[in-house]
Amino acid sequence: MASTHDPDATPASLFHPAAPDTARLDAATNTFRMLADPTRLHILWTLTNAEADVTALTEACGASRTAVSQHLAKLRFTGLVDTRREGRRVIYRIRDGHVARLVLEGMNHADHVVTGEPPHE
Repeated sequence: MASTHDPDATPASLFHPAAPDTARLDAATNTFRMLADPTRLHILWTLTNAEADVTALTEACGASRTAVSQHLAKLRFTGLVDTRREGRRVIYRIRDGHVARLVLEGMNHADHVVTGEPPHE
């Protein structure tokens, strides 16, 4: 997954112990807002497995091409996905590992809710 991390800065980490100030709370809220739509969540879940174009995402999500394109535009605008060109196709990918892990953990939690599997650490 692509990273916008400055290679001359402190190395990227999986854990950021900073206190939740207004900027961090706003950024997290905006991310959760983007995850709060079933189609966007399905798109992101699909992208945790591999990059994909609009056609593949439309097939995977079962939504209309127009709807998928609109959701992808929002995800791109909010910085959750990046794109690259492959000929005439635009290929989408999740922008960073934190988002991918957040999506996967949300779906793991949902599996527990749906199946009744007991919670764990």
